[in-house]
Amino acid sequence: MKHIKIIKRWLLAVIAISAIGASGQPSIDSVPEQQNLLNVDVQFLGRGEARYGGLPASSTEVDEFGYEVANGKVPTSNFLLSRTRLPINFKRDWLEVQVTPQHSGVWGQEGKGSFNLYESWVKMDTRFGMFAQLGRVALNYDDERIIGSDDWAMASSSHDILRLGYEGHGHKAHIILAYNQNSKVVNSGGSIYEDGAQPYKTMHTLWYHYDFPRTPLGASLLIMNTGMQSELDEMKDRTWFQHLVGGYVSFQPQHWRAEASYYNQFGKNENGVKIKAWMASGKITYTPTPKLDIIAGYDYLSGDKYFAVPTGHNVGMIRHDVIKGFSTVYGSHHKFYGAMDFFYVSAYHNGFTPGLQNAYIGATFRPVNRLMLNASYHYFATATDLEDMDMSLGHEIEFQGGYAIARDVKLSAGASFMWGGKTMERLKRSATKTNMRWGWISIVITPRIFSTKW
Repeated sequence: MKHIKIIKRWLLAVIAISAIGASGQPSIDSVPEQQNLLNVDVQFLGRGEARYGGLPASSTEVDEFGYEVANGKVPTSNFLLSRTRLPINFKRDWLEVQVTPQHSGVWGQEGKGSFNLYESWVKMDTRFGMFAQLGRVALNYDDERIIGSDDWAMASSSHDILRLGYEGHGHKAHIILAYNQNSKVVNSGGSIYEDGAQPYKTMHTLWYHYDFPRTPLGASLLIMNTGMQSELDEMKDRTWFQHLVGGYVSFQPQHWRAEASYYNQFGKNENGVKIKAWMASGKITYTPTPKLDIIAGYDYLSGDKYFAVPTGHNVGMIRHDVIKGFSTVYGSHHKFYGAMDFFYVSAYHNGFTPGLQNAYIGATFRPVNRLMLNASYHYFATATDLEDMDMSLGHEIEFQGGYAIARDVKLSAGASFMWGGKTMERLKRSATKTNMRWGWISIVITPRIFSTKW
């Protein structure tokens, strides 16, 4: 009954905004035929990667106590990835439609990779600044720390949603509603959702942003309520709700840009365990000349206390009454916390995390037109004390460059080096804690192949 009520509310919302849109548009008989615009683009991304060191399962063995330990072999990997999208966009006055088929995979992959619809949505605007959008949408909000498309990942991220919003006079307000269910499951006792494109069963989000007049200051408020399917067999039709409340602020006077965010998580996880977690971040960018940016920042993500790490490399099974490890939810994770993705992309074991402290500094240099060079340094540490380990995780140095060969062709490359400590080796079960290396080269080609008006 609860889900039926929710669906009814969504339908009423769609009907209401459609009525507003209808009232905001002239009668079809009173205006000449509107201009139609159709654009078809191609987005091709190819990337090669070479890795030395890391944590694949094949690099571990089990000792006499049942703990997984490094077998002394240093894992290496070399592979090629590619992604092709075909965005098709149609616009006519207040109506917009987009369909984006996508194929992604590793070269030579069994099953010939993955083919799906990355985006497929319809959007209706009104003259009053209100809109309604329905379908599969790639979402990006603020700095993408909490909600982002995660475009570095080949498959990226999109959501099946209804989005209602208003934008005008410095104000932006969006309401996002999602309800996911497996079509193959029919259960009179309740709806079941497992193994979907997104982990949540329901999601209700409010995002509000305001740009202050005559001041380079913008501020956002984010409120999210996420319903997760119970993982307990005896409660498969039960939904546990997690909540997130927080905000993002950016201030950009001449030559400077300051960004800060804070988010608090509470509610219960998919096993019904209470959540009490938070995160905060700050970043400053100084641009003394148009060719140079100097960047410094700090991230703190809370973690679970009493996080035991036995010497056998297996993370200790400690029962927690409250989860204090912050979840970065649906953000663009590769954009933060180091390019080698050791944190919040590859997880710790047994569901708990000691959190993260990430202090970084870097610079971006544009010596000539179309060329960009970047270098940065990260220091990583856990956010909570470990029972028998140091909090320091290690250091990472990153180099990256990009060159626009032509208007629609961009070449990029990067290299990262990680020097981890003993804590890093044991938490991540790495076969080598030092001298971990990763390099990549990428080409992006984005031509518009067809455009017409009628």
